[in-house]
Amino acid sequence: MQEPSVKKNFIYSTSYQILNVLTPFITAPYISRVLGAEGIGIQSYTQSIQQYFLMFAALGTLSYGAREISMNRNDVYKRSKLFWEIELMTVNTSLLAVVGWVILILFSSKYKVYYTVLTIGIFASMFDISWFFEGIEQFKLEVIRNSFFKILGIICLFIFIKSPNDLLLYIFITTVSTLLSSLSLWPYMKRYLVKVNPREFVFKRHFRETLIYFIPTIATSIYTVLDKTLIGLITNSAAQNGYYQQAEKVINLAKSVVFTAINSVIGVRNSFLFAEKKYDEIHEKIKQSFNFIFFAGFACCFGIMGVAKTFVPLFFGPGYDAVVELLYIFSPIIIIIGISNCLGSQYYTPCGKRKQSANYLIVGSVVNLSLNLLLIPKFGAYGAAVASVAAETAITILYVKYSEGYGDVRLLINTGLKKLVAGIGMFAVVYPMNKILINPLILIVFEIVTGALLYGLLLLVLRDEWMCQIVKTVIFKVREKW
Repeated sequence: MQEPSVKKNFIYSTSYQILNVLTPFITAPYISRVLGAEGIGIQSYTQSIQQYFLMFAALGTLSYGAREISMNRNDVYKRSKLFWEIELMTVNTSLLAVVGWVILILFSSKYKVYYTVLTIGIFASMFDISWFFEGIEQFKLEVIRNSFFKILGIICLFIFIKSPNDLLLYIFITTVSTLLSSLSLWPYMKRYLVKVNPREFVFKRHFRETLIYFIPTIATSIYTVLDKTLIGLITNSAAQNGYYQQAEKVINLAKSVVFTAINSVIGVRNSFLFAEKKYDEIHEKIKQSFNFIFFAGFACCFGIMGVAKTFVPLFFGPGYDAVVELLYIFSPIIIIIGISNCLGSQYYTPCGKRKQSANYLIVGSVVNLSLNLLLIPKFGAYGAAVASVAAETAITILYVKYSEGYGDVRLLINTGLKKLVAGIGMFAVVYPMNKILINPLILIVFEIVTGALLYGLLLLVLRDEWMCQIVKTVIFKVREKW
């Protein structure tokens, strides 16, 4: 098949991440006011419970499947065989998850009706074949379909969600749109598959390999899902979960801008490059990825901290003051996860060291669980946030230490130090602006514009190599056009 364009795939993936960023900015101010912190908290808690079942349903197929398809994308028969083996295995594990989920519903004394509607989400996971399209690097089709149903879901939220009593309908709309998005890719599979003899199917190897990918998924869940579960169980406060969910929502938006798009595109390409033994090209791609991640990451980290006091009341409405402090605690995690996610997606997974990276994730999960149990009883959502940052820091240190030169400390300093300095300088100017007594919306716009201009200017003054190269490239292209 034709060699996919990394540049085009990055544009498609980035476009979808921009939509992911815009979606909460469009819906969160409305939903947070309509449903309130308690309604958001119930949705957050019930979905955190469902995540355990979704993890079992998918095992590690999202990462493993994309890697296997990528490494065999030029052999149409082999990739067709791989697709059906991995997908049929997912169907079986998903059906087992459905059985467990139904048992949970039957024995639940609280939130039973919400759990019932969330059943749709397990079927959405069962038919999710986005991993195949990522493996063959056909991001355009995936992005267009996902974007359509995301926008449709947004429209439905504004039409049908009118009061706190519509929480159940809100959960229904979000889960159904995910299911429709998963199903929409199936009609296009005939373009990329050929007939395969079912007698040739072998599942044992895939089950063993996906378990290796499943272990880090479990470990990661301890500090991405279990924290919400523990907040609900220990504090018995839906509002605490609501504050945590809203703060996490802002951080997740930043993470999607900083590294989700670039890692999803470069990760599958590096799997192919490792198979071709093109190691110098892999080094260069990881270096450029770190440059972008630090550039966007420090801007988001210090930018969020700088505008939080004005942004939170304006964006979420009254009653969410706790989110401001949570954002101060959470913001560094954008950079911390940016480093580990880059190495995980672009080095450990493509080169087949997923088992090794799983051990580091297990260490992080132990750190997170221990700190959660220690801090949540006394500090609630704040304690959970501290635990998450500490866990991610431990994981990143291990990822860097054993990256065999693909992400060593020297590379991180060379690509990130000047961007860190520029970020601190931007924060020092933007943060005091929160005291200016003008319309909050005007103030936010003023802070963002000032911060962005100052950040870029400081990078040029510091002569950041990556930033200067981008400016030179832009100037050269402009001169060519004229």
